Amino acid sequence: MADGDNRVERISMRVPPFWPEDPAVWFAQVEGQFHLNGITQDATKFYYIMSQLDQKYAAEVSDIIISPPAEGKYARLKEELIRRLTASQEQRIRQLLEHEEIGDRKPSQFLRHLRSLAGTSIPDTFLRTLWLNRLPAHVHTILTVQQDADLNTLAALADRVHDVTPTPQVASISANDAVLKRVEDLTLQVATLMSQMAQMTASVTAQITDPSANRSRRRSRGNSRSRSRANSRPPSSDGLCWYHARFAEKAHRCEPPCNFAENK
Repeated sequence: MADGDNRVERISMRVPPFWPEDPAVWFAQVEGQFHLNGITQDATKFYYIMSQLDQKYAAEVSDIIISPPAEGKYARLKEELIRRLTASQEQRIRQLLEHEEIGDRKPSQFLRHLRSLAGTSIPDTFLRTLWLNRLPAHVHTILTVQQDADLNTLAALADRVHDVTPTPQVASISANDAVLKRVEDLTLQVATLMSQMAQMTASVTAQITDPSANRSRRRSRGNSRSRSRANSRPPSSDGLCWYHARFAEKAHRCEPPCNFAENK
């Protein structure tokens, strides 16, 4: 092992590929390898990290790679790479609120994912509400009664419920179809009743607003009955109609056949 920053230690380490989604975690893994391999020199760490970066990520810190500081090369490269690649907290919260869904993950996996996006600035109380509202309905219903359980306990319970309870998609679809059919039937019945009520209301309104029409209709019915009664009376034996047979010349009406005019 050489001394001083002008010499670089020869190292042979196996670490995961660079992780741009969370460079801080990747650096923690690399520093664990540095510790296990006894790597302490600043220049050795700097050039090792630089050699692990793909072109587009190296471009993010090209100014530091081209002109590194005289001291603290590794610390400066680590700080700027994390700062420049890590999404701002505002972007993380926006993604957390607007875009993330559980998908095919287990509830506990989804919770860990939300925590990774939220970082340390989002309290568990807010994260709990967000996570519960994104769970399947049948899991959410069971967990809402566990008011006193902490978030990790809820996640373990949610996994068990998720594993043993089938997602009621088919039942929901058939139930929804039945509800829609019932709603359509009721809508048709209501429309029919409304039409009948409208007709009845119009008839009653006409009778109330035009009483003369009612009287005319009553007189018409009365005259019809009178004519019917008159028509039902047979002529008298001397050939006179009922009116002339009863009232003679004082009759104001005459119904054929009648011989009153001939007998005068």
